Amino acid sequence: MRYAMMKPPTATLPSLTRRQCLAGLAGAGLLAPGTSLAQAPTPATKPAAEPLRQTLVAAPTKARLRPTPPVDTDIWAFDGATPGPTLRIKQGETLSLKLENKTTAPLDLHWYGLRGEAERDGAASFTRPPIAPGEIGEFRITPPDSGTLLYRPLRAGGSSEPAGRGLSGLVIVAEKEPLPVDLALPVLITDWLIGDDQAIQPFVLQSNASASAGRLGSWLTVNGRSPPQPITARPGARIRLRLANACNARIMRLRFDGGKATVIAVDSQPTESFEPVRSQLPFAPGTRYDVILDLPIEVGAAVNVSALIGGGLPLVRIVTAGAPQVPPAAAPALKLNPALPLGVRMQDATRPELVIEGGAKLTEDQKLDFSGLDLASPWRVNGGTGSLDGKPLFSVKRGTPIVMAIDNRTAFIQPFHVHGHSFRLLHPLDDGWENYFLDTVQIPERKKLHIAFIADNPGRWLISSTVLERFDLGLWSWFEVT
Repeated sequence: MRYAMMKPPTATLPSLTRRQCLAGLAGAGLLAPGTSLAQAPTPATKPAAEPLRQTLVAAPTKARLRPTPPVDTDIWAFDGATPGPTLRIKQGETLSLKLENKTTAPLDLHWYGLRGEAERDGAASFTRPPIAPGEIGEFRITPPDSGTLLYRPLRAGGSSEPAGRGLSGLVIVAEKEPLPVDLALPVLITDWLIGDDQAIQPFVLQSNASASAGRLGSWLTVNGRSPPQPITARPGARIRLRLANACNARIMRLRFDGGKATVIAVDSQPTESFEPVRSQLPFAPGTRYDVILDLPIEVGAAVNVSALIGGGLPLVRIVTAGAPQVPPAAAPALKLNPALPLGVRMQDATRPELVIEGGAKLTEDQKLDFSGLDLASPWRVNGGTGSLDGKPLFSVKRGTPIVMAIDNRTAFIQPFHVHGHSFRLLHPLDDGWENYFLDTVQIPERKKLHIAFIADNPGRWLISSTVLERFDLGLWSWFEVT
């Protein structure tokens, strides 16, 4: 599951070389001092708009997760549904959200893809106290970028259960110039660990399987329903999928069959359009893609979006019906985000290293060895575990370029999320970077990757495992921008 498998074709922007990086890329690499990537100035002549106000209620409810047997499962949901309502705002607008917590767990919400203010990042116990059961908390976010955001609970030591019981949802921040498509479809994938009686199984962090691999479910849902989600569309139609992985721990690959797939955004940020290599994309928890699907012009054609689990699990199945329409001539493209830098001045970069160790060991016959595993503290980041009171991984002034090494010395793929920032994935030889921005990256087992970004959001920010059980057991660190 390597990002090299989704390198854009040669028709996209060329990768930048070390020589170009060292040349400084003129003014493209850094913003002017004091300018924030997360904040766009509002013209003085334009009055501030009133924020959009919405209330979410997190509470127990029941849902039919599997078609057979016809038994409902006790879950937690936002406004009685899983996933929660898709929150829709325009780029630059403010969303004022009240969250009423009727569950038995303290809650907070993190917004994957939001480059906002640190105190509103939604990492409870780090940036703000959690919302206790029976209380109401308020969130106020102003996304500076358009894109597909994922919201789900994130609280050190208490993320696994709320998410694993069904609390998650999407935020769609509309572009100022929407793409012309025939259908826009949010697709949120959730993993459930349920027994034969359809009941959610107990949450036990300190077990061999959960502590190492995370909570792997026994059933997937697509937008809260049994897969595949059926869609009927005209032959030749163009569909925009907003795909998000809200699973606790399920790392998978997506495959597109029967239609032409074009990626137009990764982790909320527009990219030069490209077709996935072998029609596949890596899909770790927290990852989001915006994908354009151009359907065949034949009536009765089938187009599938599948998870490569076992022999393949169809998630979305599209069948063409009705009168054919003339397909668009070329794949659409989003405008690149002008707030993100084209380059990073590597010769000026601070170069921290994040070393990941721990978990079960892999034997010669490819079996997991749990002997000696400390279930209370199975993971190490630079020799310790995530601590609110510990020293930051690094502390830099605003605008400092960062080239971070993430060294995965474990037997597991490690997906990590950098909060409040978007980064480039560097090539293994440090001679350039991939042409898309990310905020979540998968580091293969026993491999080291490098990422580069400008630390331009002031505050304290997490670097966290997106496998929630690993995060709850301390697989995270943090950095500071002053």
